[in-house]
Amino acid sequence: MRIVVGQGSCGIAAGAAKVYSAIEAQLSSSAELTITGCIGMCFLEPIVDIYDGDALLKRLVKVQPSDAERIIDYVNGNENAVSDIEITDDDKDFLLKQTRIALRHCGVINPEKIEEYVADDGYKALEKVLKTMTPEEVIEEIKVSGLAGRGGAGFPTWFKWNAARQSQGDYKYLICNADEGDPGAFMDRAVIESDPHNLIEGMLIGAYAIGAKEAVVYVRAEYPLAIERLTNAIKEAEEKGYLGENILGSSFSCKMRIKAGAGAFVCGEETALIESLQGERGMPRLKPPFPAQSGYWYKPSNINNVETFANVSWIILNGGAAFAAMGTENSKGTKVFALTGKIKKGGLVEIPMGKTLRDVIFGIGGGIKNDAQFKAVQMGGPSGGCIPAELLDTVIDYKALGATGAIMGSGGMVVMDDSTCMVGMAQFFLDFTAKESCGKCVHCRIGTKRMLEILSRIVKGEGKEGDIELLEELCYSIKDGALCGLGQTAPNPVLTTIKYFRNEYEAHINEKKCPAKSCTDLLSYRIVEDKCRGCTLCSKKCPVNAIIGSVKNPHIIDTEKCIRCGACYNSCKFEAIVME
Repeated sequence: MRIVVGQGSCGIAAGAAKVYSAIEAQLSSSAELTITGCIGMCFLEPIVDIYDGDALLKRLVKVQPSDAERIIDYVNGNENAVSDIEITDDDKDFLLKQTRIALRHCGVINPEKIEEYVADDGYKALEKVLKTMTPEEVIEEIKVSGLAGRGGAGFPTWFKWNAARQSQGDYKYLICNADEGDPGAFMDRAVIESDPHNLIEGMLIGAYAIGAKEAVVYVRAEYPLAIERLTNAIKEAEEKGYLGENILGSSFSCKMRIKAGAGAFVCGEETALIESLQGERGMPRLKPPFPAQSGYWYKPSNINNVETFANVSWIILNGGAAFAAMGTENSKGTKVFALTGKIKKGGLVEIPMGKTLRDVIFGIGGGIKNDAQFKAVQMGGPSGGCIPAELLDTVIDYKALGATGAIMGSGGMVVMDDSTCMVGMAQFFLDFTAKESCGKCVHCRIGTKRMLEILSRIVKGEGKEGDIELLEELCYSIKDGALCGLGQTAPNPVLTTIKYFRNEYEAHINEKKCPAKSCTDLLSYRIVEDKCRGCTLCSKKCPVNAIIGSVKNPHIIDTEKCIRCGACYNSCKFEAIVME
């Protein structure tokens, strides 16, 4: 038997390393202990799978180090030893309702052993390409598949590859954008940590197609485990002849290296990324020329993100038509999403394009935490927009999401319930983009700051008539005048929240009230006299002694002293404190 412990970042954060050590201490010669990456069910970590050969016998969830002895008992024949920590049928649906291509190996193979990747058809696509296909045939297969860039823009992958292929130059570069900067997004990190060889193989096929001799993975320095496993995978691939000179005995040679980025959100824009790669400050270039003509070191270059490359080997092995058969007319194949926020089952989800937001949030994600009311979902991170409950049946494809004012983005999907203030959410994302602006163009550098100032005034109860119209004017000016995608899309969260939740802006400005009861400066607390038992618990919890009263007598909140921290509200057992 084989005991497999999930060792993605989510699993390790939940305690998987301790679980592994505890099982290792109990292990006998009757079983093998190994690791895997993130299978996507982050809400159930730590996860331990028990295999007999290739057959999955048990999937154990929320495993603790104290469960190690029982796991060994099960391996030794005690069938009921782990029944209470086995995954439920309801949670099994999380994976059963997905179609996994980019994530097909994640949580299944050991990411630190190339043998396991090779055993599951790994590098067969590369072998097929080098032995039976010309670069033009590879590009044509990608064209047939309809694969669009999964980094956010949705630009046809084949077109970028073909442009780089046709560019004149003695040396070309292929670059992977793994600079995943959206708050709440972790798709690329999980793929690199869990299936690094799939990324390498996809990049090698791309390099062959465009004629590149060197490949670079630009990855966030905040992803140490991803960097460690990718470094190991590159070394393994070199040792096995899949990387380097005359790959698999062919005339094709390509080397690969990693560049750890410092974490600037603007480096998700391809020309800013190139500047960073060259040792310069990450700031976008004017286009044209495009990277396909003049990119890294001003040589022809191609840039795609991790998920885009993660689909390539599957497409080559199964045919572009098989990939195109999934999805919609405008958006082919599958898409990976990081499902986070006020969701019961958070994690990684891969579904065919054409499913609805409802399918993902309620069908796969299990609905809203504590069965609260669904309010909105933020799609596309800081560059995206908020989609309200009435558009929950929106189809997931580039065109349909774009029509709502949001974007597909790289795949962040942040779910919000009715306790979320939409003005505060817009402020949060504007604060992020204003800080991440590179400062090169005035519209983005100054415009986002002016918008943030207005939003900050509104959530403090200092909004005034005309603020909404001024925000809209600034939004369109910034979108029209900004140099790169960061500035052009930064207004999206503001525009969509105004479009769908204008009443919340008006309540903040005109009534000085936050309908979601989230903005601290607009809250007030009072004690309902006939409900107060005089238990004194609230006064003991108050950090500023703003609550007055004696034992067994109704208390009073001194509003002059109250700092609206909510400690009294959260501590009252008799629902005697009202938040208004």
